Amino acid sequence: MTLIGINKKDYKPNNDYYTPKWIFDALGMEFDVDVAAPKGGLDWIPAKNFIDIEQDGLNTEWIGRAWMNPPYSQCVPWVKKFREHNNGIALLPTSKAAWFKHLFDDERVSVLHPSQNVRFTTPDNEVKGIFMPTLLFAMGEECTQALHNSKLGRVR
Repeated sequence: MTLIGINKKDYKPNNDYYTPKWIFDALGMEFDVDVAAPKGGLDWIPAKNFIDIEQDGLNTEWIGRAWMNPPYSQCVPWVKKFREHNNGIALLPTSKAAWFKHLFDDERVSVLHPSQNVRFTTPDNEVKGIFMPTLLFAMGEECTQALHNSKLGRVR
């Protein structure tokens, strides 16, 4: 998770939490773009292209299958763009916010609650959990199939 979509002057790299490699290994697919990537991307994220804070994933066109682990403090615009794009997988926190209900209730969306707690990697290579559970959301046939094939948990 990077803090893209927030005021760049407020960006603090120590608040970045990156998706662990085991999730991508289980999904077994390549993405066309990581829409909220750290600068230069990460070698374990199987994406052809990376949109970082300078390119601003909210104001850049997403092409193809998208991977999205957005800033959890600013989910609303990211979830809106994800739903409009309709092709990708997103790692998002559970929430009582309206954006969560809209995404969870969208019949185009498949949802997986990983049976293993997601612990993130920081830029300092520390492994840290967060205080709320996270879910994987998929849109598009191939992405939904990747959730089913992943064996990470039950898909709804």
